[in-house]
Amino acid sequence: MTISLRKDAAPKRLGNAALADLPAAIERPGYDRKTISAGIAHIGLGSFCRAHAMVYTDDVLQNGATDWGVVGICLMSPAMRDALKPQDGLYTLLIRDNDTDTLRVIGSVLDIMVAPDQKSQVFELLCRPEIRIVTLTVTEKGYCLDAATGNLDEKHPAIVADLANPTDPRSVPGFLTEALRLRREAGQAPFTVLVCDNLAQNGIKARNVVTRFATLRDEELGRFISETVAFPCTMVDRITPATQDSDREKVAESLGLIDAWPVVSEPFRQWVVEDHFPLGRPDWETAGAIMTENVLPYELMKLRCLNGSHSTLAYLSVIAGIETIADAMMDEHLPRVIRHLWDEDLIRTLPPVPGTDVAAYTHDLETRFRNTGVRHLALQISWDGSQKLPPRVLEAAAELYSTGRNPKVIPLTVAAWMRFLSGRNELGQDYIVTDPHAERLTAIARGAGNDAARLADALFGIREIFGDVLPANAHFRAEVIKHVSSLMSHGVRKTLKAFLGEV
Repeated sequence: MTISLRKDAAPKRLGNAALADLPAAIERPGYDRKTISAGIAHIGLGSFCRAHAMVYTDDVLQNGATDWGVVGICLMSPAMRDALKPQDGLYTLLIRDNDTDTLRVIGSVLDIMVAPDQKSQVFELLCRPEIRIVTLTVTEKGYCLDAATGNLDEKHPAIVADLANPTDPRSVPGFLTEALRLRREAGQAPFTVLVCDNLAQNGIKARNVVTRFATLRDEELGRFISETVAFPCTMVDRITPATQDSDREKVAESLGLIDAWPVVSEPFRQWVVEDHFPLGRPDWETAGAIMTENVLPYELMKLRCLNGSHSTLAYLSVIAGIETIADAMMDEHLPRVIRHLWDEDLIRTLPPVPGTDVAAYTHDLETRFRNTGVRHLALQISWDGSQKLPPRVLEAAAELYSTGRNPKVIPLTVAAWMRFLSGRNELGQDYIVTDPHAERLTAIARGAGNDAARLADALFGIREIFGDVLPANAHFRAEVIKHVSSLMSHGVRKTLKAFLGEV
């Protein structure tokens, strides 16, 4: 059901007062939002968490809970606050399944704060006893990890600055440490830190960086956090492309209201959570979450099979001038390459996943990737490759070699990333390489020119990406250089044809 906005009147804005005006077909909060109190603070209120964790929590509130509302905290930009606060925290989830759209207004976010503008209020919030969980979606780079060790990057500029001025932090480890210190000082038990980012063993990594930062600041504080704070691991899965103006227009037409920042997603969602919450938690299992003692098998399946194939598709697509993942899955060769990646490389590295047929999971991924309603841009997926390639494909390659097997497709994935760093596709179009190490990586690519071996050797020398084992493997090195050379000289099409034995 759609409603055309009247052109002779200023459109109304989504908000509590406008909920009653929504078309009957639009799902909206069935609970009285005025009776809901906050039990969760969420750091990094971007699109992904609003299509995922906030939806699970909204389901819990729909089921009758009243003490698990969410306050969003933006660590840098006020854009999300400025968009959603005038809407009373409400926003629209636009679920796209090819040519079918379903809209739902989410009500779990009660307020939004911006740390640089409201730091004292933010820390006051985090010291309230009713705030029992702090969830995070700040991307891999937000944890200030040393990619080579997985530990805190103690030379990171934000970490150096926070150690010099710890009561006015700007990094995630610094921010959490100060909040936990203030909470302890106020006599409150520590909140649970629940990471919802795509990091291998994300809770363990967060625990390590926060504890290390706290120890560098104050050894006793570090010991307190290590001994008392829970950092459960999670696996999160829902494809969520960036919101486009066309999405905002679609939502406005359907609601008859303006929503400044709706979020778009596919129908599929999955959340696996290590069940360790000393101060309690929402009944997320009633919303379909899997609460378990061991997240790792699910996490490896998702990181490698979904994210690893996404990266492979993204780099080959960007080079070839293919815009979206759905477009890539219409290509003659790319879906077959991804099938080889799953069957011959990635599935072989996975432990048994409880209640899951992994091969069937990858066939479901094919269907999800072909969803034309979700315009997931290949260039967006290409971001931060230096952080993402190790857990998605490089660790799997090392495991295969350790068992005497040679990876078939992963060297092609790595070669595509190396070729991608040139910043220009085969159509002669330039694009921006978005990566924490973009300046260094693109300088290497420029310096190597069209010399595949020179490019590969220089990039293999970046230990924080490749470590020591893979660059020393003659087979891996030779395969990567062969594919880089082919991509440079012959392009994606001929390279894939040769890879598939069609030349």
